Amino acid sequence: MKKTHLYILSLFTLLTSFTSVAQVNWVTIEEALELQKKEPRKIMIDVYTKWCGPCKMMSQNTFGKQEVADYLNANYYCVKFDAESATPVVYNGVTYTNPDYKPDTPGRNGVHQFARYLNVTAYPTLVFLDETATYLGPVVGYKTPSQLELFLKFFKEDKHKTVLDQAAWQAYQQAFVPSWKDQ
Repeated sequence: MKKTHLYILSLFTLLTSFTSVAQVNWVTIEEALELQKKEPRKIMIDVYTKWCGPCKMMSQNTFGKQEVADYLNANYYCVKFDAESATPVVYNGVTYTNPDYKPDTPGRNGVHQFARYLNVTAYPTLVFLDETATYLGPVVGYKTPSQLELFLKFFKEDKHKTVLDQAAWQAYQQAFVPSWKDQ
């Protein structure tokens, strides 16, 4: 009997070691704002919906990569926000809700006021806020790890303060050498 338990435990350990996925420390926007008071960091908000295929792929293929999760956890407060949820959000003293949310609706639902406030028009969209929770800008669409690395380092290194026009942005992109692999 003990051999059987030991065998099952060993098999479970072996299987979970192959399937472990990196974990981003996701928090709510309210938690991120509280954390900023103790240790200022930029905030990255992953605005997604439950029905969005590219959102699911980005969660698995991009945020599931160890180097991406490690960088995010060390440098950002990360918020995962369902743009069609019913959960109220308090940001800058304003409470945002989803008055069009219908609890029994499968698939698409009403768009949350906070998503509208952030000017999100497609999913997934990553929204970046600075260390004082001031809106920096969105990054729209699915991003691979190497594509996301460009934006994460751009905002983390405050390049948004010096890269102010299209020519400077193109030069930044061309000079950037990603260190994260997509596979």
